[in-house]
Amino acid sequence: MDTEELVENFQLFDDWEDRYAYLIDLGRKLPPLAESERTAGSKVDGCLSQVWFVRREQDDGRLWFDADSDSSIVRGLIGVIRVLYLGRTPSEVASVDIDQVFGDIGLQEHLTVNRRNGFFSMIGRVRRFADEV
Repeated sequence: MDTEELVENFQLFDDWEDRYAYLIDLGRKLPPLAESERTAGSKVDGCLSQVWFVRREQDDGRLWFDADSDSSIVRGLIGVIRVLYLGRTPSEVASVDIDQVFGDIGLQEHLTVNRRNGFFSMIGRVRRFADEV
């Protein structure tokens, strides 16, 4: 799935409850992190839920990472982030207009301030990962 398909999928739903269910479904599809990877170093600060991001080393100049959370909603947000950033080059990561995508899928209207702050903390982690590629 790419960004355009993600946005289109969210826009198929007329009400937030359906979008919310789709978000949770995205999270269910995430591979879980091993307990050994759920460390203080991989934990994302700024999230109310427990969230961990682990960058995967590759020699292809692209960003690879896995992530997990103890919250089904946050796992869904991680699913969104993976669609937007996974396998992208650092310049592609930098070019993602996250505010536009966030608005296009309707998240700005339906997430609490704390969840929104956590979402952008996760985006910050991904962008730092891209700087390391």
